[in-house]
Amino acid sequence: MVQILASSALLFRTLLVAVVPFLISGPAQAQNAASLPDYVIAEFGNPPAVPDGPISEDLQRAVRTVFVDSLEKSLWERDQEAALFEIAESGDPRLAWIISDMMRFTWRPEFDNALASAAAQLLDIEIDTPKRWGVITDHLIAWDIPSYPGYLDTKRAIFTQFVPGWDRIFVPGDIDWRLVSWGGVLIDDRPYNQTDENCNCIPAADNPTVVSAEDATWLDDDIVFGITINGESRAYPRQIMEVREMVNDTLGGRDLGIPYCTLCGAAQAYFTDQLPAGIERPILRTSGLLIRSNKVMYDINTYSVFDTFLGKAVTGPLADRGLQLQQATVITTDWGTWKEAHPDTTVLVEALALGRDFDFRNGRDAAGPIFPVGDVDPRLPVHEDVIGAFTASGVPVAFRRSTALLALRAGATVAYDNVRLQLEAGGIRAVDADGSDLGSHEAFWFAWSQFHENTVLWEG
Repeated sequence: MVQILASSALLFRTLLVAVVPFLISGPAQAQNAASLPDYVIAEFGNPPAVPDGPISEDLQRAVRTVFVDSLEKSLWERDQEAALFEIAESGDPRLAWIISDMMRFTWRPEFDNALASAAAQLLDIEIDTPKRWGVITDHLIAWDIPSYPGYLDTKRAIFTQFVPGWDRIFVPGDIDWRLVSWGGVLIDDRPYNQTDENCNCIPAADNPTVVSAEDATWLDDDIVFGITINGESRAYPRQIMEVREMVNDTLGGRDLGIPYCTLCGAAQAYFTDQLPAGIERPILRTSGLLIRSNKVMYDINTYSVFDTFLGKAVTGPLADRGLQLQQATVITTDWGTWKEAHPDTTVLVEALALGRDFDFRNGRDAAGPIFPVGDVDPRLPVHEDVIGAFTASGVPVAFRRSTALLALRAGATVAYDNVRLQLEAGGIRAVDADGSDLGSHEAFWFAWSQFHENTVLWEG
């Protein structure tokens, strides 16, 4: 997420006026160091003990005082300070999740300071950086601190008061709501084929205008994401995709939804046609939310949320139908090489960049993820590029791009099980042993490994 709301000051002053329910019942799963990888303990230390059972009525009242009164009345007074002290002294780190959620929206320094101190006490950590929300959330994710029964209701009340369009997003499903945070922009809820209208969001493009390779004189050695379907090729310049982050297109007679997550370096392409009977083509949009620094996309028709990295519907009617989108290969390469390999290619028009020329990879994101991701598999650097695919038996496998590219250019075989890599227009494609396409794409290691925790890593 890359934009800062122009109206954020006004929104912050009026945000979150709903009563936050804290009716909690049932045991919580206790956390302990033995269940965590050694590298997590080495980086984050030992997790705090997590109590079981409901929160007491007194603590519920304290939470209500902090998270309702302070927001409804835009005040931070002695009653709130005393209640937050009671929360911090409770020793229940489960409450740090809702504190983390609230910190994402706080606008008064004294409120943010108090929340950060309470969360640090609950987690028994010290914070010596201004990026306190990130540190707190990273620890919660890495330690896998459980939430409490009713957490989604509480979180939903907070988030939907800030952005009403989220009221159909925050629903139960096959998604870990603990890990979802705000990315800094509003939801893109514009109807299909009305994406020329301005929005204070990351603006998807539907049926984008394209030109021939000869007419794309504005491109030089720019990075593009190339897709070929049924013999028809198209280039999606990264400059445009960093502005749009989502394209709904038709190529080679097939409908596609094409998300690009700038934060995890992943351009993907999902077929959104030839679906089970009764399912209308999903029109994918950016929700304004993130999950471990990966964009959360949804279908504007049903408000079903998709796991962007996996193409699986995780909430709503499409999740009830068990919809899993199939993936097409995306080749990351430079324009000149793509054009040479595919002289008949079309390319998105320059106007779709809206006059912007971002390079987040070499600018904003150069020092690592800017949103919390928790623990990262230490086998590769966080921002190492990998090519990801799945074997015939469903095993995820990641190929270190730099190593694979050198090996392929030297004529070596790069393979794992039935997955074979081959050069394609300056980039890399994964194919099956029979040469059929496997729907691969490039991504940062932290993103691939966190969504495929048991991934095999090929390094040559």
